[in-house]
Amino acid sequence: MVHGDSWQYRVMTQLDIDQVAKARGAFADRNPQSRLRYQQARKVLPGGHTRTVLSHTPFPLTFVRGDGAVLTDADGHDYIDLLGDYTAGLLGHSEHRVLAAVHAALSEIASVGGIHPHETRLAQLMCDRFGLERVRFTNSGTEANLMAITTAIQATGRRKLMVFHGGYHGGLLSFASGPASSNAPYDFVIAPYNDLPGTVALIEQNRDELAAVVVEPMQGSGGCIAGEPQFLTGVFASARAAGAVCIADEVMTSRHGRSGLAPMLGAHADITTYGKYIGGGFSFGAFGGNADLLDQFDTERSNFISHAGTFNNNVATMAAGEVVLADIFTADVAEAHTARGNDFRANLAAVLARYPLPVSVCGFGSIMSLHALASQPTNADDVARRDPALQELLFLGLYQRGVYTAARGMINLSLPLTDDQLSTALESLDDTLAELSRLTG
Repeated sequence: MVHGDSWQYRVMTQLDIDQVAKARGAFADRNPQSRLRYQQARKVLPGGHTRTVLSHTPFPLTFVRGDGAVLTDADGHDYIDLLGDYTAGLLGHSEHRVLAAVHAALSEIASVGGIHPHETRLAQLMCDRFGLERVRFTNSGTEANLMAITTAIQATGRRKLMVFHGGYHGGLLSFASGPASSNAPYDFVIAPYNDLPGTVALIEQNRDELAAVVVEPMQGSGGCIAGEPQFLTGVFASARAAGAVCIADEVMTSRHGRSGLAPMLGAHADITTYGKYIGGGFSFGAFGGNADLLDQFDTERSNFISHAGTFNNNVATMAAGEVVLADIFTADVAEAHTARGNDFRANLAAVLARYPLPVSVCGFGSIMSLHALASQPTNADDVARRDPALQELLFLGLYQRGVYTAARGMINLSLPLTDDQLSTALESLDDTLAELSRLTG
């Protein structure tokens, strides 16, 4: 796809500002009930929410119902859900098999304050599916990454961690533009993503202090930028040579292929973290891997690592996870869904190629992102150069046409999406691009 390079670096003009203001106004006029609910929420919730990523100007929609791959907002508008709750909503809405399994489990036991069979069964399913020797559960992907880091620090006796520019490992481990002020107080070394020589050089500089390298096989929140196979395998080899633990953050990407994205790319971690969809709509996180590392949590040891968490093994999540991995999202289904996502991304690219606008798409499998960039980004610096006006107009244009995506362009396909719904989404993108081409022409 060829576009004018000058777009990539342009600043917002008055025309851009006017068009964005007009689109925001139309959004607000169309959604009075969502605006009212947002105003009410702000009286008790700072910013009107408890999840920053959901906020956008002029206000986020309030959804009141979901069925399959369709969401309904407070004003009665239906949307094809292409966001999939930032990968957590893989099963869509109101998946009856999950609801039935959870109802059955909670009818027998609830908060038992003890061990229960669902916990062991889900652990066995995860070990079998993802090639783990041991696994432990948490309440979120953020917690899973924090505990994986604790595991590496205790095993190595070192304190320094290597992460990557543009990476995101939860609300306390964010590196979109360097370390966030809210990050946990670790000693970080920030390496360049998809730059093997630069990363290896930093590993060598810190080899005696490095406890772990933490990497996403694809930077999800950072723009759906997939790691190059030689980059991931090379980083892991260099880290192991330095005595560091290799941690793969597959909180988003374990949905890819039969056992996650890192193995598909030839990279095999010492510890892998999980979250999102495995809980079937309930809060979920897990970290697992080599027995010699995870057995540090064995309470029969004199120097075990303590790992607390009232709801780590909550019955609802464990029962939901069982049916997700055993019956709904089997390895065969995961493999087919990855292929379907690749096909849809190719179809998106074909629509984008019809127009002179600088818009590209990148990703892997069923996780992808639209970027107001002439070419696909390969790192966080590229993502930072996106045209902000065009990015927002794409987002609001799709909203207006009944397609729900992330404001930042992220798209995650859920299982119940039909071919007709995906075709409608492509038509909506085509119509949005046609309108924007006329406006900017």
